[in-house]
Amino acid sequence: MYGSNMLVNCSGCHTPLQLPPGATSIRCALCHAVTHIADPRALPHQPHSSTHGPPPPLPNVAPSPYNHAPPGPPPNAHGRKKAVVVGISYKYSRHELKGCINDAKCMKYLLMNKFNFPESSIIMLTEEEDPRGPKFPNKHNMRMAMFWLVQGCQPGDSLVFHYSGHGSQQRNYSGDEADGYDETLCPLDFETQGMIVDDEINATIVRPLPPGVRLHALIDACHSGTVLDLPFLCRMDRSGRYVWEDHRPRSGTWKGSAGGEALSKITSTGAMTFCFIQAIERGHGTTYGSILNAMRTAIRNVGNDGDVIGGGVVTSLLSMLLTGGSGIGGLRQEPQLTACEPFDVYTKPFYL
Repeated sequence: MYGSNMLVNCSGCHTPLQLPPGATSIRCALCHAVTHIADPRALPHQPHSSTHGPPPPLPNVAPSPYNHAPPGPPPNAHGRKKAVVVGISYKYSRHELKGCINDAKCMKYLLMNKFNFPESSIIMLTEEEDPRGPKFPNKHNMRMAMFWLVQGCQPGDSLVFHYSGHGSQQRNYSGDEADGYDETLCPLDFETQGMIVDDEINATIVRPLPPGVRLHALIDACHSGTVLDLPFLCRMDRSGRYVWEDHRPRSGTWKGSAGGEALSKITSTGAMTFCFIQAIERGHGTTYGSILNAMRTAIRNVGNDGDVIGGGVVTSLLSMLLTGGSGIGGLRQEPQLTACEPFDVYTKPFYL
């Protein structure tokens, strides 16, 4: 019997699956395909190394639907950078939104040019992609992209999940939501395939995070609430004073990570992308507190006609957001921050 679990890709839908010790096959709960695995005891011996090298190739593993996973040598002391960016406009439907695809393009540009994310390590899902390909924003592809984001993450890695589109809520009957509702994201095919519930998002991209990995989720959606299901929520008043609220479920279910950091910035205004990028572009990205304050100020300074009335320099990226129709009007709720553990937002440095 071999002792440690293996991660293999389903031979049918490519979902990463955890192979129990001793097993030589596993059935996928999503597509029900059976993936057969060669006995790892028959593999050549792999010498142990004190450095963090790439794991040996898995036997009989189906190829990932994303053929542009981050290339190059194993992670260095600063780790790898990976991102999933989703923008859904629901075009030609009664749910159509303006500016979401443009938000995704601007976020990708920011990650590449401000935070040095390699283009090959960013997966962007929009309706401009091939409807039959893995980057079209349907439910299956969004699930696969989230699996890809955390797969193989190691200490020092920086992960980003950005979503611009519809969010919703549905009644929770398990007792693990403080307000009695699950928050959801709405993939393009949500009316036929269903929404992606916060419990699944938490289980997919939060709970697997090992120590030393940092995940930032930027959610620009209506009714998104605490869509990553993180245990603590930071509320800040107009003077900049803040308090952490304990949102741990009464059931005792742990919704944090396996030691890594997960932080989520959320608005239900359709303006998060604009305000976040404006805060970074204008030099307010030193701490989480400075970003939250700058985003709050931006929201207060945006009129319902979509004009920026706060003044200041409008960079080419902010101009791209404005001219691209990003939703920055009709603002109602200020940004929130959620995390696995409370911390001092004015001393903790922000970085991606």
